[in-house]
Amino acid sequence: MTEDLQELVQIGVRGEAPRYTRRLTDKVLIAFHQACDQQEFEVAQQLLQVLETMLTRRPRQVEANRRRSMETLVAAHERLWHLRHPTNRF
Repeated sequence: MTEDLQELVQIGVRGEAPRYTRRLTDKVLIAFHQACDQQEFEVAQQLLQVLETMLTRRPRQVEANRRRSMETLVAAHERLWHLRHPTNRF
């Protein structure tokens, strides 16, 4: 079992509410990068759309965090574009 799953099982045994240490947007971004690493570009695109939806709906974050999140989103779009359009480097 992975550490995350083991932790959830232990929490369930103790009857505690699960504690999540990462924001959902962070988890979606991690899944995006994993999809890119596995060359699942369509899945990566869909995950980016989900992430964009999450970040562009009503702002919940302070401006500095929102700006950083948007920069991360732009960087993710750039990564996917470069993976889909590789250049010949000599």
